[in-house]
Amino acid sequence: MRIALVDANNFYVSCERVFAPRLRDVPVVVLGNNDGIIVSRSPEAKAIGLKMGFPAFKAKDLMRTHRVRALSSNYALYAAMSDRLMTVLAAFSPRIEKYSIDEAFLDLTDIGSETALEQARRIKAVTKQWIGLPVCVGMGPTKTIAKLANHVAKLMPEFDGVCDLTDPEIRRYWFDGIDAAEVWGVGPAAAEKLARLGYRSVASLREMPSRLARDLLTVAGERIVHELNGIACVKVETASPARQGTAVTRNFGHPITSFEQIREAVASYATRVAEKLREQNQEAEILSVFMHTNRYSGDPWYGNAKKIKLSAPSADTLTLVRVVVDAAREIWKDGYRYSKAGVIADKLVTAGDGQRSLFEPAKASRDRLMKAMDQVNARMGRGTLAPLGAGIRPTWKTRFGRRSPDYLTNWQDLPIARS
Repeated sequence: MRIALVDANNFYVSCERVFAPRLRDVPVVVLGNNDGIIVSRSPEAKAIGLKMGFPAFKAKDLMRTHRVRALSSNYALYAAMSDRLMTVLAAFSPRIEKYSIDEAFLDLTDIGSETALEQARRIKAVTKQWIGLPVCVGMGPTKTIAKLANHVAKLMPEFDGVCDLTDPEIRRYWFDGIDAAEVWGVGPAAAEKLARLGYRSVASLREMPSRLARDLLTVAGERIVHELNGIACVKVETASPARQGTAVTRNFGHPITSFEQIREAVASYATRVAEKLREQNQEAEILSVFMHTNRYSGDPWYGNAKKIKLSAPSADTLTLVRVVVDAAREIWKDGYRYSKAGVIADKLVTAGDGQRSLFEPAKASRDRLMKAMDQVNARMGRGTLAPLGAGIRPTWKTRFGRRSPDYLTNWQDLPIARS
């Protein structure tokens, strides 16, 4: 078996560079919600010492000194580029598993060993040529080894972004020099536990008795040891598993002190949750709403949440909005400056499969209404049709003061080529 892990390099920054050549070869960072922390860095930004998750305001002087270009997150652009990436990768194998927004596993078992590296290099070249994204490709007989091969491909410039650890002798050479903490599924606490017992490298972890791995790290640890020895325990999942939950949570652009603004926010979040459920052909049996202040700002702390069991599973926007607004009203307290709120849908079922209620509104007509809303929003842009309760010109929305245009999802922002 030969599994490849394809991973886009510095994904958010790379997406921005596709449409803005001026950002190439200069330090660039992408900032998270409200332009608060660094969530993606170019190699040039890494070289000057900027760290992932570091607050942007603390790095202001360093960024000014090195003329770092800082951009707000543009999630619509990144999602569209991710779709393009997965489409290109699917051309190389019908068995593909999207692991994250910028990573995918490909089953390349049917490709002969003499063409494996050639195929991986072609994946890298075609992805760069067709959609402009630089990627690294790691290959191995299991998903865990493919992940490590990808790590080596990124770490060692001489591999030029492609590493094949299918050969046991090559694995033996590299595993000695890789920390066990780099293994897929080994978190910081597990790595510390392993280190105390002398299992500090991948090579040593591979030799751990499977029974000890199970006792120390549960069945997942035993699976890791088998995978490191070339025994595939985790298949490439071509069908995405059904989601168990979905959520929309946001930091506000500024502290909120009125219930009217919180009401608009949670109504807006519930609207988006309902849209996501319908996109997934699912309905929720349980909804939760939460809100809290910022414990780090010096404001008095208050946070609360409420969970609601729906009378029948639903993905109906109007039903979800009504439920979360009523719940928000129950947990709201005057006199606080709220910094974040969110809506979470749990216990998801396939649409139409859940136990219905005799008292729910006429479902057929509401389904037609939801379908019409989705069609209009798909054609005219998200939010074209929305409940009035979600607000017309909300002032509480998350700040994205440095966001690039929506090059792939908005007609007005389409890039223009000039001769």
